[in-house]
Amino acid sequence: MSSPSTALSPVLRADGVSVSFGGRAVLTDVSLAVDPGHRAGLVGENGVGKSTLLRVLAGTLAPDSGSVRRPPDLGVLDQELPYPDSTAAASVVEDALAHLRRLESDLEEAAARLADADDPAAARAYDAALAAAQHAEVWDADTRAQRTLAGLGLDLLVEDTTRLVGQMSGGQRTRLGLAALLLRRPRALLLDEPTNHLDDDAADFLAAELAALDGAVLLASHDRTFLEQVATEIVDLDPGSSPTPPPVVYGGRYSDYLEQRRIDRVRWEQQYEREQTELRELRHAVAVTAREIAPNRGPRDNDKFIYNFKGGRVDQTVSRRVRDAAGRLEQLERDQVRKPRPPLRFEPPSGPVRDGGLLAWAHHATLSGRLDMDAAGAPSVEIAAGARLLVTGPNGSGKSTLLHLLAGDLRPEHGEVGTARGARVGLLEQDLDLDDDRRTPRQLLAAAEGSELPPGDRSAVESHGLVAPRDLDRPIGELSVGTRRRVVLAMLVTQQPDVLLLDEPTNHISLALADELMAGLGDWPGAVVVASHDRWLRERWTGDVVLLSASAHQAS
Repeated sequence: MSSPSTALSPVLRADGVSVSFGGRAVLTDVSLAVDPGHRAGLVGENGVGKSTLLRVLAGTLAPDSGSVRRPPDLGVLDQELPYPDSTAAASVVEDALAHLRRLESDLEEAAARLADADDPAAARAYDAALAAAQHAEVWDADTRAQRTLAGLGLDLLVEDTTRLVGQMSGGQRTRLGLAALLLRRPRALLLDEPTNHLDDDAADFLAAELAALDGAVLLASHDRTFLEQVATEIVDLDPGSSPTPPPVVYGGRYSDYLEQRRIDRVRWEQQYEREQTELRELRHAVAVTAREIAPNRGPRDNDKFIYNFKGGRVDQTVSRRVRDAAGRLEQLERDQVRKPRPPLRFEPPSGPVRDGGLLAWAHHATLSGRLDMDAAGAPSVEIAAGARLLVTGPNGSGKSTLLHLLAGDLRPEHGEVGTARGARVGLLEQDLDLDDDRRTPRQLLAAAEGSELPPGDRSAVESHGLVAPRDLDRPIGELSVGTRRRVVLAMLVTQQPDVLLLDEPTNHISLALADELMAGLGDWPGAVVVASHDRWLRERWTGDVVLLSASAHQAS
């Protein structure tokens, strides 16, 4: 990831890193380097090793082989703050500013020495301390701390300096950890899903702060808008995205990566087809064509003289052609590009769905503590056949609750919720409890189709492009969270509901599949209701939108 235009050497580097868990290779001979001022975004299917690579670079996981180089002041966004609950949040901020306080103290000491002794050494020491303090902007430290806390939605810490870490929610603690990293300004930053628990304004603030850093940043994120704002290059760890082993580095923003990956995919498919055609021709040449003029087929009676005269020369020609074809065949069989893996996709059903009238509704529905009335009143939603509705709003505003009300899983305390007679409603929940399920996706999909597979039966089932063939016969409890969600979505699609309710459908799936999923929803024959905080999805939504507001107790 080094830029040829810069003389700066990478401050963060991995060389030949390999990691396995339980005999399964997660990372194989991975090498990358991040220069100062570069911000690299890690992408790829779930399970390809993004978080594992970050842990190796952070030093919290030792690789099976390979080496890592990191700066001593590496900053890592931890899942939990490394402070006890009894720590004042203000102390976390002060720790982050400690290096600035030291620079300020060094400058004061250098100034005192210069006043006591007018000599060149004291002057040089003062000049160096002053330059370091100015570069670090030590006099703006407290103002910058308040601005950073406010920018990340932690205004309460500006107003309440006595609040303890243990009194903060998990999201607030994560944001406090981000604030501390931004205030520290380390030479390199490792961030795993940094926009989790951030609203749009806070995510925009974080993007601007990272773009202003002169250190190296490596981050894994499912937030495509954030990657578009921040990344100077995209590092793809998905082994199925390119004929070359990962990581594959694409320069530019996330949208540049999408376009270049599309072009590379076309080239890969074309190269594979060319090579397969050449392989078929070479095999035919070695077996048949190169021997078609061979003299051992015997001469015709009137051609014996010519046959005896040219037979040896023909033998040599045939032998050379066979050797040349066999050599090229051996080389191509060894070096051919692997077959492109068909990308997972979303194929809506073609069967009939209800095509008229109102299908489901929630009129002024409220549920205390989960979906409350805001300044505009209680939310009211009506879903007609063919509707496309996006439900959005801050965390805690009741998006999931509204979908459960529409699905009939919950009853409102006030208001009315209902579905039309005979209307089928399917819900993809945000959280799935399938950790211990030993059934396979094939069995679950067969059940969704209304059939039952005998043990060991490998009959075909319709997975709508959402489940890879390699995963169909693995216990679902052993699959990644993203793959489980794809299985459940495939089951819902198989049942062809008239109303498809999707709660955060792009969570835990690859960015490429998220794009395919949303494109496929455009062809869904029934009504679609999506609850999402995904900014990329929201910015490109073309249907109706319902915005839920956080109530007073949720906003706190």
